[in-house]
Amino acid sequence: MRVKKLGVFLLLAFACTTQAMAQRATPSGASSAHELGSAPLPPGYVIGASDVLSIVFWRDKDISAEVTVRPDGKISLPLLNEIEAAGCTPEELRVKLVEAARRFIEEPDVTILVKEIRSRNVFITGQVAKPATYPLNGEMTVLQLIAIAGGVHEYADAKKIVVIRTEG
Repeated sequence: MRVKKLGVFLLLAFACTTQAMAQRATPSGASSAHELGSAPLPPGYVIGASDVLSIVFWRDKDISAEVTVRPDGKISLPLLNEIEAAGCTPEELRVKLVEAARRFIEEPDVTILVKEIRSRNVFITGQVAKPATYPLNGEMTVLQLIAIAGGVHEYADAKKIVVIRTEG
C-alpha cells in the first residue's frame, strides 16, 4: 500500500503589499500610538480594512470617535465625513485629519490610537491540525505559524510547504 504525502499551504494576506509596508514607517515623535501598554505597532504598519482606530481630537470631543476602517478603506467622522484611511500610516492619517479639520477648528490636535489590527491575517490550510485564519500582529516565521495551527499531520510532506503572498 502506498501513502500519498500531502503538503501544507499558507496564504499570507495583507491589506497592503509587503514592499509598501517595509518602505513605510511611522516617524518617531508622531502623534499616533498603539493601545495603552500593548506591544508596539509592527514595523512599517499601514492601516487596512477592518482595523479599529480611536481618533482623538484634543479639546474637541464632538468629532473624536472610535472607528472601524470599512472595506472600501474609508472611515467616517462627525463634521469631516469620509476620509481615506487604508494605505496610510497612522502619521499620514493624522496629517490628513488635521488638514480636513482646519476648516472647522482653528488649531486641530489629533492623536490616532490603533486599538486593534484586524487587516493582517494568515490563512493556513492543508494538512495541519487546526486549519483556520490567524491574525498576524507581529513578525512571525512560517514555522511559528504552523505551530500555532497545531503542527503538521503525520502524513504531511513538510518539505513541500507552499507560501502564497498577496501583493499589489
